[in-house]
Amino acid sequence: MISNNELKNFSIAELLRLHVGIGEQLRSRGIVRGENIPTGDLAEYLFCHSYAWKQAKNSEKAFDAKDCEGKRYQIKGRRMHQRTPSRQLSAIRDLGGFDTLAAVLFDHEYRVLRAALIPNEVVRNRCRYAKHDNKWNFILTDDVWDEKGVRDVTKVLERTWNQLCVMD
Repeated sequence: MISNNELKNFSIAELLRLHVGIGEQLRSRGIVRGENIPTGDLAEYLFCHSYAWKQAKNSEKAFDAKDCEGKRYQIKGRRMHQRTPSRQLSAIRDLGGFDTLAAVLFDHEYRVLRAALIPNEVVRNRCRYAKHDNKWNFILTDDVWDEKGVRDVTKVLERTWNQLCVMD
């Protein structure tokens, strides 16, 4: 494994090529689906594999997965870091397009910190609309876990994460 200290010796071009290669490997292993940072794709992977949900197509705007009963899930992840401690999840465009928000907070190395299944009603009550961006903002603060109907699924996602870490 390459340490952070060893990475200091790489040129910018070498770091970018390494980044691209890592992205390709994560795609080929089915962990990520897009070209962006892996946070959202990793969150989708962990939830879908933990609960046997079927992922929606990338073009689906209102939800990311469905369960065997047809319940729709919007899946969001946030990577926490000392430089970016915000817990604001990525934009929610359609509050009516999902039944449950499946949300996970990762630490800076993508380990699961906390995860929850949050009913749409709770999301609606806690979201703030940003007119200039035409989006809804949801901040995954610790008190969300105290809301009625919210399920703490941290242990479930941790198990899937731990299985993923030993996969090859």
